Amino acid sequence: MYHKLPRSIWALGVVSLLMDVSSELVHSLLPVLMTSVLGASMLSIGLIEGFAEGIAAITKVFSGALSDYFRRRKFLAVLGYGLAALTKPVFPLASSLGWVFAARFTDRIGKGIRGAPRDALVADIAPPELRGAAYGLRQSLDSVGAFLGPLLAIAGMILLAQNLRAVLWLAVLPAFLAVFMLLVAVKEPDRKCDTQTARRALNLRTARSLPASYWFVVLLGGVFSLARFSEAFLILRAQEVGLSISLVPLVMIVMNLVYSALAYPAGIASDRLPARPLLAVGLVVLVLADLTLAIADTYTVVMGGVALWGLHLALTQGLLSKLVADSAPSELRGTAFGVFHLISGLMLILASVLAGFLWKTQGAAATFYAGALFAGIATLGLLCAARRVTQDR
Repeated sequence: MYHKLPRSIWALGVVSLLMDVSSELVHSLLPVLMTSVLGASMLSIGLIEGFAEGIAAITKVFSGALSDYFRRRKFLAVLGYGLAALTKPVFPLASSLGWVFAARFTDRIGKGIRGAPRDALVADIAPPELRGAAYGLRQSLDSVGAFLGPLLAIAGMILLAQNLRAVLWLAVLPAFLAVFMLLVAVKEPDRKCDTQTARRALNLRTARSLPASYWFVVLLGGVFSLARFSEAFLILRAQEVGLSISLVPLVMIVMNLVYSALAYPAGIASDRLPARPLLAVGLVVLVLADLTLAIADTYTVVMGGVALWGLHLALTQGLLSKLVADSAPSELRGTAFGVFHLISGLMLILASVLAGFLWKTQGAAATFYAGALFAGIATLGLLCAARRVTQDR
């Protein structure tokens, strides 16, 4: 299966790997920087994380539509990755929450610009019968970077005597290497389309022409996001039960080790199996993850919940991308991914703000019990209605 995927799919995966080494190094230490150094409250973290991710989702709508209109996706991907790389030096220099917010805001705009065009580019490059494997491979390599980043953070914290700002500087080089790799190694296929279709693609009202099967996938993605808040709360949960600051990045290492190991096999399975079983199992695993994190009283138990969280991501994220690509016409694929990420991002804002509020007012356990409740409701809804997804595949 590996050798059948085009080289540009592998290159996009390596780009994601490098950028995630950079981003996850920052993200694994950022909650600690905000709370221990800059004095942020849990509610502030929820607002910053939710708003930043929401901005990324909103930006994806416009970048996706533009990639459809211009029939060129790589330029927007380079722009997004480049903008994210430029923000990396800001984090170690930040002297207030305002600087962190500005950097996170700009970094997530970069993510938003690149997200939908990149996801649509994967579908453009990969053969239709291998789309699940292609998305799974990209997610897997992305997650390899996502646990290498925190691993580098741990090594930096040990070698640099827990100097947070010095360790954050290590994120700069891999970010710029990702941009270079994208420029030289990813070849965008020619995509010819008549002028009228391209002009319509720039108008977001054309989203109305997307089929009902696509909108059902959008609904699923929104419900999934409402049940899953920012991973920053996983880090804070581990710190709360006694994990030392220098070992806090282990949370992201464990989550992404599971994610990277299983995302590609899950992608292959999505090319061969109906969507409903995989999605349902993914939601049940999320319920178990939230319940484990709610009752955890040691960091060992927290790590068990974090591993389940990574398994949930492996089972669902690549599959949802495949369902979007399969259900949307090729000339509107960028717009389709943009709208999908918009709805999911808005739900993530709500979920992260609610998580921060519950943590502040009711404690950590209430935050994860609420996540389990939403995931359980989503599971029941999926079991009742997801037959439409399998019929439209």
